[in-house]
Amino acid sequence: MISENDRTLAAADALAAGDMKLMGKLMAESHVSMRDDFEITVPPIDRLVEIVKSVIGDRGGVRMTGGGFGGCIVALMPLALVEPVRAAVAREYPLQTNGLKETFYVCKASEGAGTC
Repeated sequence: MISENDRTLAAADALAAGDMKLMGKLMAESHVSMRDDFEITVPPIDRLVEIVKSVIGDRGGVRMTGGGFGGCIVALMPLALVEPVRAAVAREYPLQTNGLKETFYVCKASEGAGTC
């Protein structure tokens, strides 16, 4: 847990600096920790993370999100990579997961709620 807290603080700094290479490294470390230290990922999610990372390289990051044992990933990337990621996932994910299909939600980060 302490290493994840440290990564979260470092990720905030990386995002503020626009350092997507560092952000991607931190997200990869987080996913590995969830997989190896906490054993809460599942093979289909690990495959999805690998496919997305193979497309975005050091231009973004990807990791499992949520409570574990299935579910979702979050990926941060430039908008220009969304369609190449979609294409790679549509092509490779069903083959690597015995026919599982994905659902995409493309979002844009914002500051969120605040005070007036």
